[in-house]
Amino acid sequence: MTTPGTEEPTLTVDELAARAGVTVRTVRFYSTRGLLPPPAIGPRRVGHYGPEHLSRLALIEQLQRHGMTLSAIERYLSQLPPDLSEDDLALHRALVASWGPDAPEETTREQLDRRAGRELTEEDIDRLAALDALERTDDPDRFRIDPKVLHLGLRLLDVPIEMETIRTAHAVVLEHTRSAARELSRLFRDEVWGPERDHESGSGPERMQAKKSLSAHMQPLVVEALVIAFQRSMKHELRAWYGQDAD
Repeated sequence: MTTPGTEEPTLTVDELAARAGVTVRTVRFYSTRGLLPPPAIGPRRVGHYGPEHLSRLALIEQLQRHGMTLSAIERYLSQLPPDLSEDDLALHRALVASWGPDAPEETTREQLDRRAGRELTEEDIDRLAALDALERTDDPDRFRIDPKVLHLGLRLLDVPIEMETIRTAHAVVLEHTRSAARELSRLFRDEVWGPERDHESGSGPERMQAKKSLSAHMQPLVVEALVIAFQRSMKHELRAWYGQDAD
């Protein structure tokens, strides 16, 4: 098991596969393709994996869900700095996941325990539900999960934060992201595609297609701008809190 709050590579290949929700064969295959860095070799020549391996596996799986081939995934990963941290990889995964359709999946309590690396308590389930990572069903041993959020939720389980704080933080994120989305949509509608452009573009299917095309082009740019702005704002806040060592 990985010790919370450390970066020690302490997961065996079986534990890594269970935490990532894949097979050991898949882990070994990705390793042979160079998609995963080699493990740290411990006593008896046993390989040990760390949080970065888990985050990289999650990113690879997310890229595959988007239909990327292994060759395309190799090119994508080769462009990333080799020393990316667990958090940096998680950010890349979040950006990739944001473009996929919502596709809830069902899982069992046993499968959830394997993904978490331990037996989950009812409080753990409540925390995951508060983050919208899962939803209970009529069967107490089955859950509907959001694969995009589950990886984040499981990482947060061992963070010593009260449930009420998690709910409040979640509400803050939803409130401000929805507010930003509304304002940006209004600007897009009124300024980028106002009455003048409507008049120029005419009406009917061609107009609708032009709007969809422009929206698809603008969306990734807006998301990238929001992420960069948020990162800079967080660094500013952390510097004010911790001092210059925040970096």
